[in-house]
This record gives sequence, structure tokens and C-alpha cells, in this order.
Amino acid sequence: MQLKSQSQMLPGLPVQLIPIGPIRGDGLSAKNRKRIMPDPLTEPSAPDPLYEANMYCNTPGITERSMEGHAPHNLKLVSVQVIIRHGDRYPLYAIPRTKRPDIDCLLETDRSPSHPNLADFVNHMRKGSEAQMDGVLTSLPRFPSHSVCEMGELTQTGVVQHLQNGQILKENYLKRHKLLPNDWTMKHLYLESTGKSRTLQSGLALLYSLLPGFDWKKINIKHQWSSIFCSGHCDCPMRNHYLEEEQRRQYSYRVKNSQLEKTYINMAKVVGVPTRQLRASNPIDSLLCHFCHNVSFPCTKNGCIDIEHFKVIKSHQIDDEKERHEKQLYYKYSLLATHPLLNQTVNRMQRIAEGKRDEVFALYSAHDVTLSPILSAIGLTEARFPRFAARLVFELWQNMEKAKEHFVRILYNGEDVTYQTSLCRTHDRRLNKPLCPLGNFVNFVKKEMFSALNSTSYYDACHQRLF
Repeated sequence: MQLKSQSQMLPGLPVQLIPIGPIRGDGLSAKNRKRIMPDPLTEPSAPDPLYEANMYCNTPGITERSMEGHAPHNLKLVSVQVIIRHGDRYPLYAIPRTKRPDIDCLLETDRSPSHPNLADFVNHMRKGSEAQMDGVLTSLPRFPSHSVCEMGELTQTGVVQHLQNGQILKENYLKRHKLLPNDWTMKHLYLESTGKSRTLQSGLALLYSLLPGFDWKKINIKHQWSSIFCSGHCDCPMRNHYLEEEQRRQYSYRVKNSQLEKTYINMAKVVGVPTRQLRASNPIDSLLCHFCHNVSFPCTKNGCIDIEHFKVIKSHQIDDEKERHEKQLYYKYSLLATHPLLNQTVNRMQRIAEGKRDEVFALYSAHDVTLSPILSAIGLTEARFPRFAARLVFELWQNMEKAKEHFVRILYNGEDVTYQTSLCRTHDRRLNKPLCPLGNFVNFVKKEMFSALNSTSYYDACHQRLF
């Protein structure tokens, strides 16, 4: 059975959104509305809903530290596997009785945010008919091009975010470490995307900055129908059980929050619909969009949705994340949801460690519902929910003095989080091992993930009887 999208199953989690312009046609002039002015991105001493929302937006232009490709000089980089969340997109939900945002999804180099590679990217995408793509991917557009964005469509902001990601990876992996040979071929790359235009386009944007002007005949992108990338191992009843239990926990936690309920009631009165209908429309999807792009929230003749409404909903999400970690239901779901993809990742590392030099660079273009459970499964409990264009990187390094020794580094949005993960947290770096041994990762995926579920294999863990 195909698992439903986590953004559908878990409506309290943050969702993706995209840039929008002032909303017109509701009888209120955009000039008369107060614009949202996000605070500077200074780390607060306590959880702050506006700061967390700003981090989620991932606005291009903010300089970030990138630690990809950094390791002791006696190690050689032999493999990189990257899992990304698509970039900034048009909302998937609309607030009832408010006009849909009139957003331009054409790519224009003179519009902010932009990127030096943007024009060349568009030109190159127009020549992509020779690329090999699986199934539904062949029918998807290779870049956004609508004068009014469609629901869930990648925006120029989203394209720029991944052009920047690709540039970072090019500098760190190709220029510094020569990961790919100059005469690289299709066998050196492994590319996979879900069947959504926003993931395909995000992957292509990153790939173009990584390999500018690449030969389309060398590109083969596989289609992944599952948002958790479980491929042929998606039959897992216990995974679905834990997700359903997590939904119940989330619902129970929400109804106990009287401030949140009052906020929904007030917002429903503003737009003139029953509270249940407003809540079902997942208004945070649209509100985050307004916030990320400094556009005033929707107004009607009954009043306006304002920043205080937004802060209450966002604060609840932050608190809900804390309880989610404490209850462990989502963690158990995550172990089962991500094992197929993590197993594929570690198997590829093992093959390369044995001397195979195929698929030295792998890219999975995915969703928040792909990345979030991976972060949970590998023990990154303090990691922020995947922002737009988030990237999770698994590096494999070889000891040049002892060729059979291999090590793993894990990075999240450019930060080295290797020793924050369950698989490497207890590794003693004083034991003449500069990084976390590959064996730790293998043992974690092959054994420890099942031990946490009182089982010895993926099949048994998925089909345990409920008592």
C-alpha cells in the first residue's frame, strides 16, 4: 500500500510554500496593509516562532557556512550521496474565501532572487530532450514557466536555492576533491526523483550548477513513486500503524491547546467559514508563504489574519515537535520508513569501499516527508524540520595509508552532524580514527535499527503482531 504524503497525514507539521505578491480583489488596497518585516536572523536564547519561520524560508542571499568536503589530509573522498528537499514552491492549500496568490512562475534573470547561472540553466533545460528519464518524468517540464504559478509549482526562488546548492557542492567536491573524472559518464551518477515537477526541477537545478552544460545523453533520472523512497520494499504494516498512532497523538495534543483553538475560531470568523473547514485547509501553508516573502496576510471585510495568529500556530508546531520526540511513535515510524533508502545508501558505500567506482555521486530529489524521518531515524533529534532546499549529505572517505579503512561523514545544510547521530555519537575520536568508521553505519542499518524495534530484520519488524 502506498503511504500517504506526510504533509497530508500530519497536518500540524510545517509545510512548503513559495513567493507571492500582494493579494488584490478583496476590496482592500495592498498599500493600506501592514507588511511583515521579519526580525534579523539572530539566534534567540529561547525558541522563537518568527525566527524558526525565517530559518524555514531559507531566503537566497543569506551566507551560510559549508563544511562539505572537509576532512584530514590523509583521507580521500570516494563517494557522495545527497538527499535534498525541493525548493520554494507555490502553496498546496488555499485559505477558504480568499483570493489565490497571483504568482509569476516565469524565470527572469533581472528579478530577485536571481543567480549567475539562471539564464544558462533555462537555455540548457530547453535542450533536454535527449535525457533518459523513467516513466512520468519524461512528461514533466524541466523548469517552471507559468505566468501564474500552479499549485505546488517550483518558483524562481526554489530554482535559485538549488542553483546555490549545486554551486556549493561543485566547489567542495569537484574542484577541491576531483570526485568525478573529467570524462565522467552515466555510470558515475545515480539520479532519482519523485514524480512531481518541483522535485525533478530542483534536482536539475542542482545538477546544472554542479556540472554546468552537462551532456544530456549522460543523464539518466530514475522515477521514485514513493515519497519515502521505499521502492520495492514498501509493504510494511507496522510502519503504517506507528504513523496512525502518531496522528492520534498529534490530534490529541492539538485539541488540548486552548489558545490554538481560539486562534482557529478567530481566523474562521475573519474568512467566514466554519472552524473545521478552515483547519482542514491547513492555513499555515499559505501563511508561511506570506511570511517568507514579506507579504501581508489575507484580509476580508470581517478583518485580517495577522502575525499573532501566525505566531500561535507556529509556536504550537514547535511545542508539538518536542512532544513528538518524547513519545517515540514518530521515531519508530521513521526507522521503518527510512530503512530501504538507508540500506541502499550503505550498500552503495560498501560496493565503493570494495573497489567499485560506479555511482560515486548519488542525488535523491525528494520532499520534507523524505528528509524528516531520516533525521529522526539517525538520531538527529535537535535538527530543524527540513527547510526549503534542505540538503542531507553522506560522504565516504578512504584512508590513503590503509586502503581498506573507510569513514563516513554526515552533513545537514552544510553543518557536520556526524557525531550527533546515533551511529557515531559514541565513537571515540581519540582511537586514531579521524572520522566515524563505515562499519558503524553498516552496523546501524543492518542491526541497530531493528534492535530498537525488538526485531532482527526489516521484514520481521514490519510484520510484528500487535498485542
